[in-house]
Amino acid sequence: MSLQDYWEKALKKTEIVRPRVQPLLSDAATHLPYICLSESPDETPGTVVRKGEVIVEKPALIMPYAMPHFEGFDFEKEMQVSRDSLTNFFLVRGISFPSMKYNNVTSAPEMQPVSLSKAIEDQKAALQRQENVHSGLIVGPGDCWQFSVLIFVAGQVLRSAEGDARRLFDDYRRNQSFN
Repeated sequence: MSLQDYWEKALKKTEIVRPRVQPLLSDAATHLPYICLSESPDETPGTVVRKGEVIVEKPALIMPYAMPHFEGFDFEKEMQVSRDSLTNFFLVRGISFPSMKYNNVTSAPEMQPVSLSKAIEDQKAALQRQENVHSGLIVGPGDCWQFSVLIFVAGQVLRSAEGDARRLFDDYRRNQSFN
């Protein structure tokens, strides 16, 4: 399967069941924990559960335009795609991630012997019980879960952008009033 096929599959089949409630931090690195659920890759009924965290580094004022750094997503190992190829893939399609470092840390996937719909309900209930406002719950295809996680991260970045811009302007105005 080509990178384009993986991307289109992830776009069609990724569902952000529960986004992170809190916005990204604009003055420090933000930890975006997630749970990514996928149907079993073979005929065995069950759900693959990947728990991980993407660390979005603190935004920097001077970064190369449209040059995000993706680490820990295993594109090289699982899809045989280099980092440069991935960046070019996004760039050619007009997909732009802010020029920040995105470091993904994932624990070993585990198999749960329940249907995907049951796993979704179980994970939603667990997050609710824990009053966890930090973690996102994602459902996506198992063979391109990395793209599903990036779709989740992009959604979080977009949700934070308006508030970040407002904060920057407010801080600027506040600093100007003291001068």
